[in-house]
Amino acid sequence: MPDLKDRIARVRDQIADAAARAGRDPSTVTLIGASKTSSPEEIAEAISAGLDHVGENRVQEAAEKVSRVRDILGRDPTWHLIGTLQRNKARQALDLFAMIQSVDSVRLAETLAARAEGRRVPLLLEVYLGDDPARPGFRPDGLDRALGSIGALPGLDVRGLMTVAPLGLSDDEVRAVFRRVRELRDALRDRHPDLSLHEISMGMSEDFGLAVEEGATMVRVGRAIFGERS
Repeated sequence: MPDLKDRIARVRDQIADAAARAGRDPSTVTLIGASKTSSPEEIAEAISAGLDHVGENRVQEAAEKVSRVRDILGRDPTWHLIGTLQRNKARQALDLFAMIQSVDSVRLAETLAARAEGRRVPLLLEVYLGDDPARPGFRPDGLDRALGSIGALPGLDVRGLMTVAPLGLSDDEVRAVFRRVRELRDALRDRHPDLSLHEISMGMSEDFGLAVEEGATMVRVGRAIFGERS
């Protein structure tokens, strides 16, 4: 990947441009490289090229990558779990990831709290604004109640919301989804002042500019950094 450093720089420039359009400071947006099928060697190269945060979708794949990247570099990036987490993988996820972005049920949060073992676990609540009943994530009308339950659990540090825009939407419709998530986050902050809730993780390779314009503090970019999935 001889152009990996250029790709990362290009994405950062696009984030800066989107932030400028929204009157925001680009330093308030964290770039997370969604590494998915990328090899540990490719991930290590991206980290050496300036990528500080890496997102993985699956706990089992991450287990192999985390140790191998550490062997290559002698250090760790900040690892984020951005894919669905099964409750039976909760303990392993806590050992691997600095943040769990995909908490999609109160039961999962309860399992994480039970496995935290004195740790303070940073996490995001995944919210889904589409109409597919099979998709994971809290629905907007249940989010406030869920947050009340999860925010009271020991060992959990709820820092905000994460979303994936539903498939097949126009740019205007995607923008509306992102704006709605920001509005949900703002309303939750008003109702739960004891929680920080300052993070909004939304936007991927095809729409991260829109996400930044609408308030994303984290964007999860895969293809624009690592190329097409193998």
